[in-house]
Amino acid sequence: MIGANIDKIKQETGENVKLVAVSKTKPVELIMEAYNAGQLVFGENKVQEMTEKYELLPKDIEWHLIGHLQTNKVKYIAPFVHLIHSVDSLKLLNEIEKQAQKSNRVISVLLQVFIANEETKFGLDETELNDLINYVNANTEQYKHVKITGLMGMASNTENETQIRNEFKKLKTIFEKLQTSNFKLQTLSMGMSHDYKIAAEEGSTMIRVGSLIFGER
Repeated sequence: MIGANIDKIKQETGENVKLVAVSKTKPVELIMEAYNAGQLVFGENKVQEMTEKYELLPKDIEWHLIGHLQTNKVKYIAPFVHLIHSVDSLKLLNEIEKQAQKSNRVISVLLQVFIANEETKFGLDETELNDLINYVNANTEQYKHVKITGLMGMASNTENETQIRNEFKKLKTIFEKLQTSNFKLQTLSMGMSHDYKIAAEEGSTMIRVGSLIFGER
């Protein structure tokens, strides 16, 4: 079933959209089932759970940290994390740079942008985003071990598809604006189990899907 679910999602979104299988709370056996079906990219939202699974699972898996990340937890994932989706402050970016340097790695990150009509979501507003990027651009010597490769955003948790679509359009517009300002971004991570089709239509290059692959908890 898991392999068939993965194939279905990939067919619906096309080959230009990378699928992150959200494996939080899922046992190693189910992750291996997805892995054996050819899925190599997995997303976790808790550092401890991700480090435990990293130890137990094949080492060619790409681990993505998709949840809110505290600065004091960065050191645990710095040796192996492939992409951090949720950078929402200069303080966190600086800590990733520091820990990546200790691990002699370059860690790719996405800047999380606040696009939802909900106070519970994390993220930078457009002014904060531009300030952070301008600071990094002006201080490139400080950032040799962290690489900003794109943006991530979460739409409101609503049944209103027009609202979701508009929020994704807003993020795509911000993304394109940054690209024209000579800031090379490749990844636009938006879309989850309930809205990934809309996200793909609106230009997402990476979706994060869990329950539609593994089933409900």
